[in-house]
Amino acid sequence: MVQITLPDGSTKEYEKKVTVEDVAYDIGRRLGKDAVAGIVDGKKVDTYYEIDEDVELAIITIDSEEGLDILRHTASHILAQAVKDLYDDVSIAIGPTIDEGFYYDFDLEESISKEDLDDIKEKMQEIIDEDLPVRKFVLPKDEAVQLMEDRNEPYKVELIEELEDDMISLYRQGDFVDLCRGPHLPRTGMVEAFELLNVAGAYWRGDENNEMLQRVYATAFADEKELEEYLKQREEAKKRDHNRLGRKLDLFMTSDIVGQGLPLLKPKGAKVIQILQRFIEDEEEKRGYKRTMTPYMAKKDLYETSGHWEHYKDDMFVIGDEDKDEEVLGMRPMTCPFQFMIYNSKLRSYRDLPIRYAETSTLFRNEASGEMHGLIRVRQFTISEGHLICTPEQLEEEFLGVIDLVNYVMETIGIEDDIWYRFSRWDPDNKGKYIDNPEAWHDTQEKMENILEKMDLEYEVADGEAAFYGPKLDIQFKNVHGKEDTIITIQIDFSLPERFDMTYVDSDNEKQRPYIIHRTSIGCYERTLAMLIEKYAGAFPTWLAPVQAKIIPVSDDQNSYADKVQEELQKYDIRVEIDKRDEQVGYKIREAQVEQVPYMLIVGSREEESGSVSVRDRREGDQGQVDLQEFINNINKEIAEKN
Repeated sequence: MVQITLPDGSTKEYEKKVTVEDVAYDIGRRLGKDAVAGIVDGKKVDTYYEIDEDVELAIITIDSEEGLDILRHTASHILAQAVKDLYDDVSIAIGPTIDEGFYYDFDLEESISKEDLDDIKEKMQEIIDEDLPVRKFVLPKDEAVQLMEDRNEPYKVELIEELEDDMISLYRQGDFVDLCRGPHLPRTGMVEAFELLNVAGAYWRGDENNEMLQRVYATAFADEKELEEYLKQREEAKKRDHNRLGRKLDLFMTSDIVGQGLPLLKPKGAKVIQILQRFIEDEEEKRGYKRTMTPYMAKKDLYETSGHWEHYKDDMFVIGDEDKDEEVLGMRPMTCPFQFMIYNSKLRSYRDLPIRYAETSTLFRNEASGEMHGLIRVRQFTISEGHLICTPEQLEEEFLGVIDLVNYVMETIGIEDDIWYRFSRWDPDNKGKYIDNPEAWHDTQEKMENILEKMDLEYEVADGEAAFYGPKLDIQFKNVHGKEDTIITIQIDFSLPERFDMTYVDSDNEKQRPYIIHRTSIGCYERTLAMLIEKYAGAFPTWLAPVQAKIIPVSDDQNSYADKVQEELQKYDIRVEIDKRDEQVGYKIREAQVEQVPYMLIVGSREEESGSVSVRDRREGDQGQVDLQEFINNINKEIAEKN
């Protein structure tokens, strides 16, 4: 007798062994039809998995989050099978699921074009229509290697050889075989709604020294309605994509002659960043930060002291050759070592602490060419960097002060509802990545965790994502395409005070080590600009808009009055332009709307006579004729309140 306990505590008994699918159908016909896998004693298994002893069982249905992941995983195998059927010389690499779908990487001499995706999709549909059984089988490791060698799959061979398993799990559908732990849909015919999205290049294992592969991105859903909704959202995301919209709005550009990851901010984009920088610098000064200005580069000796040379050198730009008898310099990847030198320039007392240093820092990171994207991933960027040096007793209060600053900034720029927190911790097994001091790691992580618990802050935990010198609290954000990025980090550092021999004299006249909090208050300005372009679809709040008002004369006769209006607005530091082109007023208004200018001020003979302007709001349309001073008062209030 086999007894199966279900999630609600009820049981089913069978005289002989049964499959997960049998149990699902026994519970209900609809459940049996929707079942895609099961969870047996905590382990995910296929629906045809046989149960011959007492177990706990949960059924995974196609409309659940886990079921969707299994659906997409099977669809990725169908994609790989289709490409194998269409191209003779292709080798397959990996095909994982991702947040909004899946992809598969292919080694193929012939380039896959967008037009080719139609052929691949058609072939996938044929495989789906065949309703092929998807079945797991296992082989001894050496036989699995031989199987993949015979099938000309070098990437699969490499993956299998790295596995510690004696028996290797594989899946077969028709003539196609892939390395996989599963589970999968029982049949290919259960994939009802899928779409191929685009093709991109990707290095094998993300290493630019490896082979460049072709990555086909795709998605799948349980039904056509969900797929259609997703595709509509994707089209909206394309419209908001900062890489496209930022160029259209004349905010930034890139140039092959200048180089990858080195965007050029045009006047409007530079103005937005200037506004943000001034806002941040003024706010930091109100909160007791002292501003520093430090070099863009330093001798390698500084980075050897900090540990960056050992742990971060591959991500740095290095000037000079270590193998030759010449001075070697590194472009700074962060500002902390420089500010620590300033701290060490004189003896410090506990009465001097906390010291809060801030700097608008230009930094340099040697990003791989395949990783760079618009303003989000670049090789040179500017950051609101700061370091707080404090006593152990001050650590909690200073950390809370940083959180308060960050929350205020996020609320002011309007993304407080779009962010979440991640506690990034040390991975003790990755010894090469981190400073080797387990006791200090445990102590510092415990301190940060206690602070977060006292704040009652909701956060995710990410082991292995800490900085090499300490744990950190990351503020996470997703771009319009669903890709997650870290926009702000706050770190507690136990290591660098020791490395730089930083001390203060306590009340007993004894030297002590301070604690350091590394933080940004708005993160990387370029990335923030990208985030705001996408958040507001280019329609920045008035206080951030590079042009806050555009004056549109009805005819050349009003050009002189338009000049006077502009002069009056500029007295109040309102950013304003005049459109004096020989075009129709309606055309000028439409162009100003496309440029996302918050206010259009139309001036004709009536406005000139009365000293007024006719106001058009980019969102609400015509606001009627308003006295010029009244408009100035209204827009100044809006700007001051940062609405």
